[in-house]
Amino acid sequence: MKRTLIGVLTPSSNTALEPLTSAMVAAVPGVSAHFGRFRVTEISLGAGSMGQFELEPILHAAKLLADARVDVIVWSGTSSGWLGFGRDEALCAAITRETGVPACTSVLAFNEIMDLTGRRRFGLVTPYLDDVQAKIVANYAASGYECVAERHTGQSVNFEFAEVTEARLTGMAREVAAAKPDCIVTFCTNLRAAHLVPAWEAELGIPVYDTVTTAVWKALRVCGVDTRGLAGWGRLFSEAV
Repeated sequence: MKRTLIGVLTPSSNTALEPLTSAMVAAVPGVSAHFGRFRVTEISLGAGSMGQFELEPILHAAKLLADARVDVIVWSGTSSGWLGFGRDEALCAAITRETGVPACTSVLAFNEIMDLTGRRRFGLVTPYLDDVQAKIVANYAASGYECVAERHTGQSVNFEFAEVTEARLTGMAREVAAAKPDCIVTFCTNLRAAHLVPAWEAELGIPVYDTVTTAVWKALRVCGVDTRGLAGWGRLFSEAV
């Protein structure tokens, strides 16, 4: 069996996405995930925080992943939510130009899923500050998507995002579900939320997309892997999209 190697770009202070990503791909024979970090410790609209997402350090991490002859490189992060979706598009182009490896991102994958399923009204759950959350909502509105409800915890320290409890995340999902969105997104790859999605979907009757999950979904599709083998991670993997 030919191995499928997924390269994943990871914020340096993230502790959630690696175990979740590895657990997902473990269900697919021959697929493994391999991680490269670059420094991200704070999420805000301040100059220092915004500078964490400059192209050069991300490309450096991508080039190291390319040494492992990965089949795809995915940025498992949500920075283009507040920086603008064009940043992810430019990043993917740069990674492929510099490494020869196809690239994708969590956020562009989520946007693609909404487009494929015709879902334009979404509920947004994040750990971010007020101004970061507002920027995300505004960027989506400018692209024709409507955030009909949102909840955020008001945090900026990236490491602490993974400390948000399952109970709090579940409460936030229930609150945005009350607005009857087409779908809900947990929009941060350092939230420990992906494994909760099936229970939320069963309770709320609404599709839920987590940005760790969307990264895996798209990376597998780029590699031509059938995602229907990923039972237990939400309806995304079984939807005909």
